[in-house]
Amino acid sequence: MSEVDFIAPTSPEQAARALLAGGATARPLGGGTDLLVQLRSGRLPPGLIVDIKRIPEAIGIRQEAGGFVIGAATPGITLSEHAALGQAWPGVVEGANLIGSTQVQGRASMAGNLCNASPAADSVPALVAARATCLIVGPEGRRTAPVESIAVAPGRTSLAPGEFVLEILLPPRPARSADAYLRMIPRTEMDIAVVGAGVNLTLDANGVISDAHVALGAVGPTVILATEAAAAIIGSKLDDEALARLDAAARAVCRPISDKRGTSEFRTKIAGVLARRAAVIAYGRAEKTA
Repeated sequence: MSEVDFIAPTSPEQAARALLAGGATARPLGGGTDLLVQLRSGRLPPGLIVDIKRIPEAIGIRQEAGGFVIGAATPGITLSEHAALGQAWPGVVEGANLIGSTQVQGRASMAGNLCNASPAADSVPALVAARATCLIVGPEGRRTAPVESIAVAPGRTSLAPGEFVLEILLPPRPARSADAYLRMIPRTEMDIAVVGAGVNLTLDANGVISDAHVALGAVGPTVILATEAAAAIIGSKLDDEALARLDAAARAVCRPISDKRGTSEFRTKIAGVLARRAAVIAYGRAEKTA
């Protein structure tokens, strides 16, 4: 790897100015588990690394306005150890916990997983299903955006020059609601998803699903927000007919590629299976919160 420049600002505004001045080869550094590999392999040309870990808002988890705020450089192990977050959003934590090995978990962050813009990112479907948003800082100030709007193509994001994700925001958790994330991989661990599925749902007092969100990973160029799949189970108690509708609707929105890890037909079928299974888990968790 050729020589790179490095800066560690202590405020979001300093980081944004540095990223803008650094041009097309400037990159923010949170965990670095993707960035450093890409630099060493030559996939990214050497440039400016802007380390955001000294920015107070970028590290840690706090509860705010009934929801959770997760700093962009917060490692996965911190999420695993946060009892309140795991109780409120178990699916989000499940997705984050699947990023790499135990060693990688000490560094890897959900924001980095998101901004790497891989269609198979494990943490992203659960975040999309959770209706999570991002706080983005840039030269023009701060703005928020839905998680699903960040990646626009494999390896490409919607972030403007100088912009970076500072925080991920999880909304307040309604009563009688829960989420779940599942993935399929060829090996038992340390692999990327062939398919991933996140489901987030809310039950009414009678156990009927009153709201739902379904997101699918690795079956399109970006994570897919499967609105038809969510609609298929709203108004049901997740009986066999509702699960069949969910399966069909999930498969209908898939646009996967075929590669050495799975054909498009295989990925499409598995998407329906995982959506059903994740929905059953989320439903069972929601019942227990009553």
